[in-house]
Amino acid sequence: MASQEDLFASVDALLEEEPQLPPPAERARLREAAGITQARLATALKTSTQTVKNYENGRSEPKSPRLEAYQRLLRGWAAKYPAHGAPATAPTTATVPQPEAPATFTGPAAPEPETAAPVEAPAVQAAPERPARPAGRPATSSRRPAAKKAAKSAADARFPHGPLAVLDGDGSAYGVDGIVLDCPATSVPELVEWTLGEAGLGAPRLHRSGKDSDPLIVLTAAAAVKLGLPERLEGHEQRRSLRLPEDHPVVKQVSKAKWQLTQRGFGPWARIYRKAQGTQRQCVQLAILSWDALDERSWPGVAEMEPADVARVLGVYAQRVLTPRGSTAVSGLELMTALRPPTRAVRDETTGNWVPGLNPGSLGTEPMDPAPPEATSEHPVVVNSGWTGGFLNEEAYQWVRSVDLLSDEECHLPYAVGLDLNTAFLAAASRLVVGLSAPDHFHAPAFNPKIPGSWLVDLSHVELDPRLPSPFTPTGERPAGPAWYQTHTVAYAQELGYNVAPIEAYLRRETGAYLDPWHDRLKTAYVDTLADLGVTKDLDDRAFLAAMEQHKQTDPALAAVLAAIKATVKGGVGKLRERPQGKSYKQGERWPALERPTWRPDIRAAVISKARVNMHRKLRNMAAMTGLYPLAVLSDCVVYPSPGESPLDFLPYATSGKPQPGGFRLGPTPGLAKLEGVQSMLWAVGLMEQGLNPARHIKGGDAVLDEGE
Repeated sequence: MASQEDLFASVDALLEEEPQLPPPAERARLREAAGITQARLATALKTSTQTVKNYENGRSEPKSPRLEAYQRLLRGWAAKYPAHGAPATAPTTATVPQPEAPATFTGPAAPEPETAAPVEAPAVQAAPERPARPAGRPATSSRRPAAKKAAKSAADARFPHGPLAVLDGDGSAYGVDGIVLDCPATSVPELVEWTLGEAGLGAPRLHRSGKDSDPLIVLTAAAAVKLGLPERLEGHEQRRSLRLPEDHPVVKQVSKAKWQLTQRGFGPWARIYRKAQGTQRQCVQLAILSWDALDERSWPGVAEMEPADVARVLGVYAQRVLTPRGSTAVSGLELMTALRPPTRAVRDETTGNWVPGLNPGSLGTEPMDPAPPEATSEHPVVVNSGWTGGFLNEEAYQWVRSVDLLSDEECHLPYAVGLDLNTAFLAAASRLVVGLSAPDHFHAPAFNPKIPGSWLVDLSHVELDPRLPSPFTPTGERPAGPAWYQTHTVAYAQELGYNVAPIEAYLRRETGAYLDPWHDRLKTAYVDTLADLGVTKDLDDRAFLAAMEQHKQTDPALAAVLAAIKATVKGGVGKLRERPQGKSYKQGERWPALERPTWRPDIRAAVISKARVNMHRKLRNMAAMTGLYPLAVLSDCVVYPSPGESPLDFLPYATSGKPQPGGFRLGPTPGLAKLEGVQSMLWAVGLMEQGLNPARHIKGGDAVLDEGE
């Protein structure tokens, strides 16, 4: 028979166990029986209403000291309002399968199927009979429900809580699909450990030979201060180059905990990591909202949203594009690599082991110097060689027609209507063949429109209607003599019926459609997001214009996602030729961007050349079909004189009512057009007389069209 001492020891052990709560349904019953709202309970527990909702639907569990306080309250209510029926069982902790990381080499995983091992999923209770969704199916935390396509939970069981979380000052970490986790971290190293451990955050690779996306933690101003960071990051340099000094206490904490920062340091986007163990990455991306991590131009209004809505916006972007890793320009470039990894797993014929090998169609692992005419004036290949032979000038249009070339009929039309091509650079990237190898130098080669490269050609003899911009220069002016052009520009001169005789060329023997998967993913993201905003492919042109007029008001969060997708396209293309930054740079020195394989100004030139040629082809077809000529062009925006306020008043339609092929067509897909703005013809002519571009201001007010790389 057990002694009294043994019995007391057993009872004491039970008392020391973590407090157990009644099942979620019982928690809700007790609160309702007491007549207390979720908001009032949240105030008492010093947490958010969404967190209380999660306690009552089993999506998360409180942690100490909130756990003990909540249990005490529930016990008091249970004494006052006893349940009628059988007592419920205590909640259980969810377990989800966790694939084991292959440990062959640091790089792409070998293509054998991965095995699974159980791992505990913290703070969120499993939904019955739904092992693939261990966090249940939580409702969105936005004021407006997310669209079905945008509300998918992470399919990979290793990341049950999605790709990211937004941390508030009270320790609530808001994830995708309305999930709220309790984060106990009080320092940055603790936050990193929590994120890589019990948080269950991350996203699976986009390509079988790529890498999983590192988890992203977005810090509100209150969360940043709680972790010892300044609320604002001040300085006199460009904001994107600001960072904490190396002697800042938080930077020292990170170093003391054996974590490292990347070369860009602790700035608005900070990457904290340890060296990978085998293929197991240990890396967390931080974004600080109050340090302007989310640029207003790319993420309109997002920095001012509530944490749950920030999580929704970034979560939709992460699901449709990728988990943000910096600015939208950085993410655009990273997406190229994620979809076309430089290496893949290959079997070593000698040892039989899996080793990294070149992935066909990728840009490889080593940076590649451009040909001198493809480089920038400060590039080492230019400075060290003394190159004086000129450069590619493949840029987007900035052209205004001379007022002397306006007819009386045009001047008497009442309106100037601006059309904007949807993601013109993205449309140009479709099926675009680019060079994958280093350039070779040729003298007097025969022109071949199928070979990507740079050609020195004299196109000054090409005669075109002066009411249209020249297709060969960004200013729209006629070339004065020989100049360097990308393949698409020269091919267009040949398409127009003119003889081309290259003097010199830098061409690439290995070619491929490197940007195709990038185009496909971003096109799908763009079209799906527009559809969620009510702008679908099945709309006729009149309904399309009406839907576009209202789409930003339909759902501001998804409108911000759409803006970020567009910025990802332009920024990603611009990053292919990133220039040196900082006052200390000296001409001829290498700068950091040159050390990555994706510093490829020739690919950027190919995209812009094709986009500009596509624009000119439409302008020429419009003139042939309608007799109308543009007033001005700025990048992907063109302004036409019009008898009415709508594009329907001048766009060409067949007798059947269908748009005529070859000209500008309205629609929601990349390359089709939408209304940019309407002003009076008198307003447009007034700007043209001053040498200003009406396309820049056609939206009205202070809006300026982004021409940018």
